[in-house]
Amino acid sequence: MSGDRDGSSVPDEVWEEFLRTSAAGAGDAPKEPSARARETAARLRTEPAEPAPWRAPTSPPVRPRRRKGRYVAGFAAALALLFVAVDPGGVVGWSGGGDRAGAPLAQETERPTEAPPAEADGRATPDDPFRGSPAARWASGTAGITVPGAGATGRLTKAEVTRALTRTRDFLAASGLDPAVLRGARPERAIALMNPRQKDVTDFVSTALRTPDEDHDPLLLFSRFDPAQARLVGDEVRTRGRLSYREGRLGALEVTADVTYVYPVAPAGGGDEVVRVIARRETVVSWDDPAKVATEEGTLTLLSYKLHMTNGGCGAPTGYFRPEFGGGAVDTDPDGGKVDPYARTEPLGEGRGGTGCGTATRS
Repeated sequence: MSGDRDGSSVPDEVWEEFLRTSAAGAGDAPKEPSARARETAARLRTEPAEPAPWRAPTSPPVRPRRRKGRYVAGFAAALALLFVAVDPGGVVGWSGGGDRAGAPLAQETERPTEAPPAEADGRATPDDPFRGSPAARWASGTAGITVPGAGATGRLTKAEVTRALTRTRDFLAASGLDPAVLRGARPERAIALMNPRQKDVTDFVSTALRTPDEDHDPLLLFSRFDPAQARLVGDEVRTRGRLSYREGRLGALEVTADVTYVYPVAPAGGGDEVVRVIARRETVVSWDDPAKVATEEGTLTLLSYKLHMTNGGCGAPTGYFRPEFGGGAVDTDPDGGKVDPYARTEPLGEGRGGTGCGTATRS
């Protein structure tokens, strides 16, 4: 599906209004702000087909798993998916949001060297859904995604790099923050920014959204909840992450996005229970020259995408995040390990397990 010259059927002024609305928290939009480098073909050939399995001690039933694939336009790419369950009985020891959480954090400009510190006691509530979470100090929507200063790179001028970075952030907003998509709608705005001539990816997206399965899970790219199972709490999605860029193949601009999204949700049927779904995505895209690569002007080519998801569900893929409600932690393996979903000190796919159940140390 090709769009206009910008690669999108959505005019710039509509996008700008969408982002302004998200920033202001108006209507149903999450307030503005809160998978790196392209893996080479050589690395894909030498990397094990399946990582060493791991299990964690006390979690709801979950099957973390990693998947890899290769996507076209002459680039090597990989996708990975790792599920981690939340231990509802262990979500204690952190303070509430708002003023109790302290001053907002400065934007992330490089990979942090340590995980966020633990907060004081507190559980999420409908009025304070980020209470007890490091995300209480994060920005909202795209305001939590750092866009670096632009400079002329490869074939692109400074202005063209600025536009590519902005469009990459637009893609993140359309795929992970769009309120309609979060409520289960088809991510049309995000798809409009994707290279329609990248057949492997367009086939993947079409199949994943129509009939999701183990090999076609739309959550790798898009954040969606089943409105019959869960509802978002409040009007904010907290984010933390950054974009980086470098010259790619054939003078293209290669942009890497590493962003963690925190979604507070409650049961669709009502009640005061609030849990959080935490999704960290590393996505590498290329803004190519249509004269050299099969693409449409103004659209991005996906090189790789990875997802690490906490409390998003562990059964067969349904196309939606399916958070666990009501506790029910299960002692799956006392010799297993734990994962901090807020730690951003390592790239996804490095220093992490691959199969089995896991426990998130906090939510």
